Amino acid sequence: MRIGNFEINAESKVFMIAELSANHNGSLDIAIETVRAAKRAGADCIKIQTYTADTITIDSNKDDFLIKGTIWEGKNLYQLYQEAYTPWEWHEEIFRVAKEEGLICFSSPFDITAVDFLEKLDVPAYKIASFEITDIPLIEYVASKGKPIILSTGIATLDDIELALGACRKMGNYNIALLKCTSSYPAPIEEANMQMVKDFQSRFGVVSGLSDHTMGSTVPLVAICFGAKIIEKHFILDRSIGGPDASFSMNEKEFGEMVKTIREAESAIGYVDYTLTEKQLNGRNFSRSLYAVKEISEGELITKENVKSVRPGFGLHPKFYDQALGSKAKKNFKKGDRFTL
Repeated sequence: MRIGNFEINAESKVFMIAELSANHNGSLDIAIETVRAAKRAGADCIKIQTYTADTITIDSNKDDFLIKGTIWEGKNLYQLYQEAYTPWEWHEEIFRVAKEEGLICFSSPFDITAVDFLEKLDVPAYKIASFEITDIPLIEYVASKGKPIILSTGIATLDDIELALGACRKMGNYNIALLKCTSSYPAPIEEANMQMVKDFQSRFGVVSGLSDHTMGSTVPLVAICFGAKIIEKHFILDRSIGGPDASFSMNEKEFGEMVKTIREAESAIGYVDYTLTEKQLNGRNFSRSLYAVKEISEGELITKENVKSVRPGFGLHPKFYDQALGSKAKKNFKKGDRFTL
């Protein structure tokens, strides 16, 4: 998968997405500074969301539309999205600043009008949000644009995932990534289930990753150990500015520390290779090998008393120890002389 100038594959570094979401708190200036802060923190991408309250729900106080059991309790859906949405007239400026900063920028569309709007901005990819994974007509329309699609699976059953993938492939789009996600805000770490990251790759043959709502960077770190190549975290300038997503978003310092840890972990994970580095080869000097531990005369029997496997490793490999016992020395040995064949 290629998004903008970033190639995502088994050997590539992890694609780090800073999710702006509602963390502008209604201010374009804050949104722009958040983009710049994401760059400073080491993000590869800033992602936004494209909807209005009217394109995502209706203004109703009927029980079905009231939010219960979350950090947004007491609001109806329309009120939440009216507060959280990113004005469409801001998009062009956000995209411009992201490009200026060297960040990739794309969005999650929540209806067909949003897709049409984003196409005019020439987005390099699309993200389907967790709660939209069941919107097959939307997914088909997004897939028809022929651009990379990242699907978040927070509420998805196996059937939902297969339907969404089928919708993409039906439109001839096989450029798909699946992100493991737990749609709780914040998400309990014990529900992260990072085994799914590995299963997505093997079961569906796609790039896999993580859209994370847990606190801290433990889960992203575990995810990359299971092969995650995309990590998405909500990003905020300062949680004190408030807003619907503030409580589970990372600030610049936290995001930067996460990126640093992930980059170090990538180096540590490495690849399958049984050849030794120069340092490892030098380290073999401290391994064991066979040495004379007493003087041995030519023709004398080699015994457990006069030869031992000791450090350093310049002598004969210890695998020859049993073979050496009972044989006769072909020369004189002093204590500390190496054994050779």
